[in-house]
Amino acid sequence: MARWLYTLAWYLAMPLVLAHLLWRSRRQPEYLRHLGERFGANAQRTDMQPLVWLHAVSVGETRAAQPLVAALLERYPGCEVLVTHMTPTGREAGASLFAGQPVRQAYLPYDYPFAVRRFLRAWRPTIGVVIETELWPNLVAVARSEGVPMALVNARLSDRSLRKARRWRALIQPALASLDLVLAQTDSDARRLAQLGRHAVPVLGNLKFDVVAEPALEARGHRWRSAWLAKSPSTGLPRFCVLAASTREGEEAALLDAWAAALQPPALASRFPPLLVVVPRHPQRFDEVAALIEARGFRMARRSRLSDNQGLDTQVLLGDSMGEMAAWYGLADVAIIGGSLLPHGGQNLIEACAAGVPVIVGPHTFNFAEAAEQAIVAEAAVRVADAPRAVEQALAIVLDGERRQSMSDCALAFAGRHRGATGRTLQALTPYIDRRAVGG
Repeated sequence: MARWLYTLAWYLAMPLVLAHLLWRSRRQPEYLRHLGERFGANAQRTDMQPLVWLHAVSVGETRAAQPLVAALLERYPGCEVLVTHMTPTGREAGASLFAGQPVRQAYLPYDYPFAVRRFLRAWRPTIGVVIETELWPNLVAVARSEGVPMALVNARLSDRSLRKARRWRALIQPALASLDLVLAQTDSDARRLAQLGRHAVPVLGNLKFDVVAEPALEARGHRWRSAWLAKSPSTGLPRFCVLAASTREGEEAALLDAWAAALQPPALASRFPPLLVVVPRHPQRFDEVAALIEARGFRMARRSRLSDNQGLDTQVLLGDSMGEMAAWYGLADVAIIGGSLLPHGGQNLIEACAAGVPVIVGPHTFNFAEAAEQAIVAEAAVRVADAPRAVEQALAIVLDGERRQSMSDCALAFAGRHRGATGRTLQALTPYIDRRAVGG
């Protein structure tokens, strides 16, 4: 009955679904592209090659899928991989990450039974693998009826998400029970999944520790350091860089105000000419954040208008580009992790640690709760209460070379200790794939 009512609500909400797409397309026209895929249409598969389907809702999940895709293609060279998304930014990230590989991309259809069935019959996947969090009741039910095994891997469930899921237990619990395989990131995630009725969930670690930065992006970051930090054109002094990574609305204004206050008196800025790099999480906010920077009187440059080797005499650099986070970490001396200063749960701090960048997080890290605590214990990261303290800590770290190097070493060691989830995940998936006669 619960799923019947849920499905009815989807049909009744169809005008709102279409209106939502139109509204989002005002700032991101990509939301109206491939519209048929949102309803299970436009699949173009004509061959009978085995196909492993992974669902990665947005950018973070797509990056997490990267090492698993590589491992699948190595283990099963005769198969194709389909990666589905829900957001244009996720799709764009996938297009960059999987370029030149036998990987197809599409949007996952909305959770209408007819759309999901059309999607599954068109693509005929050997197995469906959902990365991290997305659990759609009709998708799971229709996949079972169509004979498609479904797995939830790299699963995470915060306390906040558990509270929400409990309100929808009548929908979530049967969907969880119907999955063929569930693999959790941490013991805490497994315990929370057990509270929703899925017991004895294996804990295999976090795929994000296995993500390897593209060498070309790392090299770009090093070129930026040489061009932008070696010497300030105005003072002739070397510079340091504080990166505000994947910031969310409300955080940029607070950080910019704190940055202005911290650089008083002007003697500090003249002695240690700092560079603040702000990289917003969502590209549709680039112009909005540029206006915030200009309104505070900072000398500003935009990444989209700079060459890699161009000199830089600016106080704040806006990272208005996509797919360059690894390069930004190659530039940075310390990183403030966005989404953690306000209650958004925090963005991915693992990528910064893997690059050897000291990390500062705010009070809100429920999306990466265990990783954040482990990084703090490992002395790879520090936690602060708000934006002013984040800036204060960032300046303290960059001005203390010994501490900065120690945190960098600890970050690299922390990231290295937690690698290996990809191999364990592939091993768990292999019986389901082999059972349906894929590859070697």
